[in-house]
Amino acid sequence: MVIRPPSRTDAPVDDPRAADLMRRLTHALVCAAADPALSGVLLLDLEPRLVAPVARLFTHLLAGSAEAARPPVVLGAADRDEDLWTRTRLRQDTHGITFSTEPGPLVDTDTDTGTGTGGGPAPLVVVPDLARLSVTGMRAAVQLLGADVAVVERTGLRRTLRPRARWLAACRSADAGRLSRHLLDRFAVRLSAAELRLPPPDELFDALPAAWRAAGRGVAPVPVTDEALTRVRELLGPNAGVRRELALGRLARTVAALDGAPAASDGHGETAARLIGLTVSEPPRGPQDGPAPPDDGEPPPGGAPRTVSARHRGERDDRHRARRPGTLLESGPAEGVGSAPGPVPAGPGGPFPEDEAAGPRDFVPLRAPGRRTSGPAAARGTVIGTRRATDLRDLAWVRTVREAAVHQRLRRTDRFTVSPVDLHGNVRAGAPERVLVILLDHTCRGDDWDWQDALTPFLQWAYTSRATVQVIEVGAADAADELRAGSFAARSVLDPRVLAALYRPAGRATPLAHGVELAAQALRRTFRQHGTGPAEAWLVVVTDGRGNVPLRASHSGRLTGEVAAAGVEDTVEAAARIGAMDRTRLHVAVVDAAREPYGDLPFVLADSLGATVAEGRAGGTGER
Repeated sequence: MVIRPPSRTDAPVDDPRAADLMRRLTHALVCAAADPALSGVLLLDLEPRLVAPVARLFTHLLAGSAEAARPPVVLGAADRDEDLWTRTRLRQDTHGITFSTEPGPLVDTDTDTGTGTGGGPAPLVVVPDLARLSVTGMRAAVQLLGADVAVVERTGLRRTLRPRARWLAACRSADAGRLSRHLLDRFAVRLSAAELRLPPPDELFDALPAAWRAAGRGVAPVPVTDEALTRVRELLGPNAGVRRELALGRLARTVAALDGAPAASDGHGETAARLIGLTVSEPPRGPQDGPAPPDDGEPPPGGAPRTVSARHRGERDDRHRARRPGTLLESGPAEGVGSAPGPVPAGPGGPFPEDEAAGPRDFVPLRAPGRRTSGPAAARGTVIGTRRATDLRDLAWVRTVREAAVHQRLRRTDRFTVSPVDLHGNVRAGAPERVLVILLDHTCRGDDWDWQDALTPFLQWAYTSRATVQVIEVGAADAADELRAGSFAARSVLDPRVLAALYRPAGRATPLAHGVELAAQALRRTFRQHGTGPAEAWLVVVTDGRGNVPLRASHSGRLTGEVAAAGVEDTVEAAARIGAMDRTRLHVAVVDAAREPYGDLPFVLADSLGATVAEGRAGGTGER
């Protein structure tokens, strides 16, 4: 494949890694457009600004031209069942306003097996961040991706579909470990796009071979040889699972069909493995295998150029020299007798980052978190569906009127009548009802104390109650500004950033007063944002109380004059604002670092916070 140089500097062709990644991405999108069995494409570590250009290129491939491309369906964190599967239409006719339930965007994208509708180019569903996709969207992806037939049953709609839409999703490798494996395995084509540089999609599409530009019309399937299946199992290893083997085998079959080969061989399996970023080791060859196939550097008909690394090229040249007439094969290193060698690991940029996830995994990632079903909190949050009403609070008016309109002719009334059986209420996504705020003073930990043991009860509470987490850090060596505290919010303790925050090295400055001020602001914002606030919140402060940065220095970013006890006094004053908060739902704990001298400072801080003191470690450790 020959690609014209881009008009911008986004994709410099003189960079071999960027050019190879761009070629592999284009080849993968062509394969996904050609074969409906490869309907899911997952790009790892793709820059957010490149989601739209990649989606545009994908729509061009699906439609065969830029003019016939359809706008994609974009899914996010706030999508509900009623947004994806159905839509309500209001029409004015001679009898008044009529209501009708029509298929939603996900149903429109697929073929109705009963009516034969759904012609034209295959549509595209784009998920800019798979880790932030709503539970409803994740369930829809599990139901539709890779399925031959899907049955959709919703109120007012029952369809049997033949899914034909392609899905393009982006996700960070660090977030992949928190997603459901059922969801990740639905994406048959995966590759890391961390260093992608993409030219304008229109120029890239015009530079493709004609056979690739027409891939959206499909390709004639070719058989897969037993050698190819064996090679696929070798490349993935014995513990890969059936879905990964099927995905790589189907990708190898599509690569062979695009190359015009009569069948998919083991070479096509290796090409497919390199395409998604797996490191391919050449199988051992003996003298009876015959010479290796020549490589003249020309691409196969209608396909992509074969990529051979320098190491593989050197091994191939050695084999050619060893098999010349009159030469002897030198003995290589001894190999054990037994099963064939296992796969070469893919490395940090491989297509399966969930296998190397270090953090804990959510036990039920496809299940919505529990929430209160009664009281004022039940009427807050994003609407995710409807159900029959049990009272008159938070009624779903559109659904109620639609249900009443269906039965008007049977009721034979002169006026539009709403019966109690028509009433429906909203089902809302749960607002965060449990909040954990952790303030970590890295300068109090030292090298002889693992404070994770002291924090484990609080982290376990946050995990079991599905609490959101706010982490505030002071005194870290790699802080952006050592005179100020840093903070970040996480949806749960399973966020990898929470575990990383527990083991940062200590710095010099301790802006403890600024950290306490940030904790007070976070709690005040939480209680104000959700009306009456969460049902329960915990503030956990891990410190020795020795703040050596005054609050004015944290606000101005400059440290002038003597510090003395100003940092400690500002800390106690900022803590008094938290001590005045509502204690029916807010619990505060100070974990004593047991540092000497000034070992009473954590207790002074706890008195100002109105907190209990938890023992972090027994005994003092002297000066820091």
